[in-house]
Amino acid sequence: MNTFEQTPSQNPTIAAIATPIGQGGVGVIRLSGRSAYELGCQITGKKSLTPRHAHFAKFTDAKGDTIDEGVVIYFKAPHSFTGEDVVELQGHGGMVLQNMLLTRCFELGARQATAGEFSLRAFENDKIDLVQAEAIADAISATSKAQAASAIRSLSGEFSNKINELFDNLTNLRLYVEASIDFPDEEDVDFLSDGVIDSRLQKLLAGIDEILATAKQGQLLRDGVHVVLAGKPNAGKSSLLNRLAGTERAIVTDVAGTTRDTLEETLVLDGLTVHLTDTAGLRETADKVEQIGIDRAKTAIRQADILLMVYDVSRETDPETLAKTLFDDDCQNIATRLLMVANKSDLLDVSCETLNVRSSDERLSKNLKNSADVIHVSCETGDGIADLVAMLKEKVGFHPPENSLIARTRHIDALRRTRQYVLEAHEQLTVFYAGELVAESLRSAQQSLGEITGQVSADELLGKIFSSFCIGK
Repeated sequence: MNTFEQTPSQNPTIAAIATPIGQGGVGVIRLSGRSAYELGCQITGKKSLTPRHAHFAKFTDAKGDTIDEGVVIYFKAPHSFTGEDVVELQGHGGMVLQNMLLTRCFELGARQATAGEFSLRAFENDKIDLVQAEAIADAISATSKAQAASAIRSLSGEFSNKINELFDNLTNLRLYVEASIDFPDEEDVDFLSDGVIDSRLQKLLAGIDEILATAKQGQLLRDGVHVVLAGKPNAGKSSLLNRLAGTERAIVTDVAGTTRDTLEETLVLDGLTVHLTDTAGLRETADKVEQIGIDRAKTAIRQADILLMVYDVSRETDPETLAKTLFDDDCQNIATRLLMVANKSDLLDVSCETLNVRSSDERLSKNLKNSADVIHVSCETGDGIADLVAMLKEKVGFHPPENSLIARTRHIDALRRTRQYVLEAHEQLTVFYAGELVAESLRSAQQSLGEITGQVSADELLGKIFSSFCIGK
């Protein structure tokens, strides 16, 4: 086999800049595909490239003039990220130089990689599964150490291993049921009532519930929670945003109506990513500009995962009535996602700590009873802020284990559908004694569970996942 012999299974060569846009010490261009090795030799003038060795080289244009100089590394298929021949050209990090070098790759026959195409090829060549592919994007976009660590664990295959084990158990049970239907026991034992299938279905449900609980924590870890600050003017909403952010992010004055538009900030509070939105104070106004801000505030309130109703506890003594006044007929709809933040508690005679111990057992009556919590804080002194963060985490159920795994909404949806199909199989077994329908429900469960890792996947799903990746990854 000569140096440039093509591997039929490899795709046409793609190329892209794999480092961030801008100036930097190093810029990397990645090539993958059937002619990547040949292109690497042509650009560098090397007669051959030793796999997994760094070669110093000058990168030249069609005339032989030097575009840049740096390091070229060749990864021979299938021992590469994509499973194809991969070449990396590592030069200086200027955009002009990088684009000149990329243009040279195109002149030699490579084409521009689309978003996520390198990772898609890795998936298609069984180098990674869908969960691992998504973990790559999650690791790159992580906003906290916990997110990054969880994404790396998913990338290493921990989450996939759990799903694959469950998939294998589901497959084996389905095979057992179908074999029992096709080849009944010679002793005429009723396999539908001998307890074996029932026991294995219960074990499957327990396994799904365990993974589902982990996935829910992983989803919170990845996506965070959308929290909206709402209340009357001068209640301290912007002051609370600044206190949580640890910086003067919002303008704070004594003038009512200072905040006239929504202000968004993403924070990491004790491991929980919080997408925080400050809003205009809710009140009747003839000011058209302020009214637009209030309308936007109401839209944000309806879309919030958690609503923090901030009020001045030195002036407002009835938060339940205040909530009904501010949120009108939506009060009952927001009750389960509402936290009452009694601000300016430093103006009272008792400490925030004493107030919060008492308020933790006090629930609001009527529409808000057993749904909304009151937490006393002082944005001036910082008292009660830690209690607020703790209550916020409790409200959303955020308590990830130390070795948590990143997860996405689609994973949870697939797990829930899998669970529902297994429950249907159990009903068909115990109520209707219908073996064929038990097998059919298990087949549907297999289908939905296989979507997670890509064992069963649609082209539309793959396109949606990989299009969210950056070019060059």
